[in-house]
Amino acid sequence: MLAEVLAIVIFISMFVLIVWDRFPKHYVTLGCGALTSIFVFGVGMRSVEAFVNTLAIGGIFKPSFWYEAGESAEQTSGVNWATIIFLWGMMIMVEGMAEAGFFDWLCLKIAKLAHFEPVRIFVAFMILSSVLAMFIDSITVILFLAAVTIRLARTLKFNPVPVIMAEIFCANLGGSATMCGDPPNIIIGTSLGFSFSDFVMNTGAIGAVSLVIIVLYFYFTMRNRLQDPADKVDPATIDVEIKIDNMKEFLTSTIIFATAIVLLVTHATTGLTVAFIGTFIAIITLATSGRKALTLLKRVDYHTLLFFIGLFIVVGGLEETGVLVVIAEFIAKVSGGNAYLMIAIILWVSAFASAFIDNIPFSATMIPVIRTLAATTGVDLSTMAWTLAIGTDIGGSMTPIGASANVVGISTAGKEGFPISWATYCKELVPGTIIVLAVSMINIFVRYF
Repeated sequence: MLAEVLAIVIFISMFVLIVWDRFPKHYVTLGCGALTSIFVFGVGMRSVEAFVNTLAIGGIFKPSFWYEAGESAEQTSGVNWATIIFLWGMMIMVEGMAEAGFFDWLCLKIAKLAHFEPVRIFVAFMILSSVLAMFIDSITVILFLAAVTIRLARTLKFNPVPVIMAEIFCANLGGSATMCGDPPNIIIGTSLGFSFSDFVMNTGAIGAVSLVIIVLYFYFTMRNRLQDPADKVDPATIDVEIKIDNMKEFLTSTIIFATAIVLLVTHATTGLTVAFIGTFIAIITLATSGRKALTLLKRVDYHTLLFFIGLFIVVGGLEETGVLVVIAEFIAKVSGGNAYLMIAIILWVSAFASAFIDNIPFSATMIPVIRTLAATTGVDLSTMAWTLAIGTDIGGSMTPIGASANVVGISTAGKEGFPISWATYCKELVPGTIIVLAVSMINIFVRYF
């Protein structure tokens, strides 16, 4: 009982400190991870085996960690090194693409194709945000899209705030469509043995329907607030330079990006794990970047990677002490074994929790819970996994702090003189989030039951 109480106290303390946002998040999770190791595994359980299982370092040296995707690569508990290594590789690739000017070129090119018409740019950037977020983390997508949007808004004299808010929502929605689109999906996929194709065929299909609906919703509710007719600028007078400074770097980064997509799409067939793909992509990015390799390595967000390691240890404490089994049994009891009610609980609880707390620790906590629910109630594990992914990814759009992309987008707009208040953000995006969640729930019920 002592170990369980200590695990719960440390876990709740970690969440409170993360929400409080007073200290760097990686300090919080690493500190709580150390406390879990000492007091839960050492004092409470007196189990070296539980500690070793949670660290899971030995798994990295097994051939199945790098090859043989699918069920055999499934990780049952502890630090998910596959997620961490994959994110590290993708971060290096994205830094290489940014250095080559890929994102600036793409955004401005699409704006030109839209004839620099604000409403067309609004619709095009929503779709672009969603598509890019399927393969690149949503933070990077919003970082570049928001900057380009503000640049175009000043030239074309339109209001960038509705555009940026719609881009944030669509980035979170696009991230739900693939295994690499959002960190919760990477954790769910690597922990439960799902492939890139599995996500595309399930959350991707649900996300595609939702994207059509939300683009129409934002179009009809926001288009008239984009620009005062008196401010309309003649597209013929627009002078925005679209150039590529280094064609060799640009083509190289584009080829590496395409290679990453091909490897991810085919990894269930080739047997290459996401850890292998991330490492491979990082190596070729660094090898082709020459003297800029060190710069790219320095730009990697190591704080986020350390945040993940600490988080996995704390969640491992809950799992090893059996606390998560109790939570799963509680959900099963509340739902009375009704699969519809169970799915609805997972979806809406995930969504509202992710609206106020980081969706990464929440999804990491819920994975053992849905695994236990599947084992004890007979409800299909994959259906609950897709529900959890959609709930955590989309629910994060509901508030300014629900997802990292929201914080980045609002911060970028604020620094450029376009502040977005909580009231403005929630008024625009809460209805859209509820609409998409409702559509997704109906989609899940119709498709899987």
